[in-house]
Parts: sequence; C-alpha cells; structure tokens
Amino acid sequence: MKKDIKPPEVVDVHIAIILEKNELEGNEWTAYLINNREELLEGVLVSTRGYGEIKGEAKKTATFRHSLDELEPKSFKKIESIPEELFALSNEFWLSFYINKKMYDKKYIFLPEAVSEFNSINTPIINKLGVMI
Repeated sequence: MKKDIKPPEVVDVHIAIILEKNELEGNEWTAYLINNREELLEGVLVSTRGYGEIKGEAKKTATFRHSLDELEPKSFKKIESIPEELFALSNEFWLSFYINKKMYDKKYIFLPEAVSEFNSINTPIINKLGVMI
C-alpha cells in the first residue's frame, strides 16, 4: 500500500533565490541548489514552473527541467535565472536525487511576493543574501 512506503526525508538540501549583478551590471535573481550535507548528491534533476493569478487572470509558465548531474558535499550549483515579474506567481522547484543509491525527492514552493530583498537572509555555502527554503 502507498501508506506503507516511507520515502527518506530531505535534510540540509536547499533552494535559494539570490539577487546578483549580471554581466551588464543590472540586477538579476538566480535560483541555486545548495547541498549542505556531507554526502554527494547524484542524478540531480530539478523541474521548475510558475503558476497563480496576476490581476485576477490565471497565469502559468512553461515547465523547465534541469539535469545537474552531481553536487559535491558542501557546494552549490546554479539552476536558472528568474525574471522579477514571475515573483507575483508561486514558483515551484521539484528536486530529485540519489544518495548511496537511495532516491530522495522534495517539492519547494516560493509563494507569491515571498522573494524580495526584505525577506533575504545570508545563505549557507554561497554566503550571499537571498531567499531560501
């Protein structure tokens, strides 16, 4: 039965959205995967999408899939840049990976208007201000 399956809990693996300067010296929000564990993450896949309402009209973005392959312990990798206008939507990141041949998965959802400089904290490993789950 489905209720008998107990997937392992994802601990110390985070998604952070960080405000950075781009190559044109403009501001750009970038999503990162942070591995704050002591183990290597293998077969890392991230699926991203946005959905919700803007001015009473239903909106959704395309779904993007990213294969990040491996993520070393105590390290991070860029997932994608996110246009600021999409923060009016819920932004979902669905992560799956393996540790020692055991599969883990977790859904991270940044609620509308949650990503802002006001909500920023100092992110581990990257050591920059950002919004993190």
